Amino acid sequence: MLIKRIISSIVLIGIISAVICLDWLCALTIVVFIVAGLYEYFVMLERKGINIYKYFGIGMGAIIPLSIMFRFEPTKSWELFFIVLALFFILLMQFKRRDSSGVIVDISTTLFGILYVSWFFSFMIKIRYMAGGFGFLVALLLIVKLGDIGAYLVGSRWGKRPLLPHISPKKTVEGSLGGLFFSALGALITKPFLPFGYGQLFLTAIGLGLLGQLGDLSESLLKRDCQIKDSGRFFPGMGGVLDQIDSLLFTAPVFYFYLSVVIK
Repeated sequence: MLIKRIISSIVLIGIISAVICLDWLCALTIVVFIVAGLYEYFVMLERKGINIYKYFGIGMGAIIPLSIMFRFEPTKSWELFFIVLALFFILLMQFKRRDSSGVIVDISTTLFGILYVSWFFSFMIKIRYMAGGFGFLVALLLIVKLGDIGAYLVGSRWGKRPLLPHISPKKTVEGSLGGLFFSALGALITKPFLPFGYGQLFLTAIGLGLLGQLGDLSESLLKRDCQIKDSGRFFPGMGGVLDQIDSLLFTAPVFYFYLSVVIK
């Protein structure tokens, strides 16, 4: 398992390194990850017996990052239009149902997937397209992903006290603290990319580290409800695409808005 995890990590790092330098290629890769993540999310719900609109949800979910990628934004909230449009069409689809039981669950889970996976992760494209976006995205990835690595390494070696056993039995308090420490190291490594002093840099690292762990726990909560261990098998030893981007789903929007406020 460790060998598979190492190989998958090298492949993932290679993909990121190859695409992040070109903004359009980076954006296209993010779109692919969103589509794959949505597919895994909808398959999870199908296994649970929920009648979601998988391909419609994937299609609408792909439109949001594509509109950002091609800068198709007449207003700053253009992607929200697609979310409202998705809700409108999902409601229309209900009219052909003969049995209206479960309608609210089906609508809610489909729309939640579009928001949770597509809209949240599409902020990665917005960050990359900012002035200085290359450095900002590198900083975000290193801070959050080093936090993931640190939580895994410290938790595996020294973890004793369960963090939230009813959600994720293997996560520990020690692992969580180790993850925050590694996130702080990631912030120090990427300081040349961030126009922050050391105090602000440290607070940013802790904030992003905590949000990354919250994103990880949130996906664990969904998987536990669906009674599965991994969202997929795309990365041997590491799970699916959704397992790899879960810690970025909350951090990307918050980091984007934070940068938008502090950088004038």
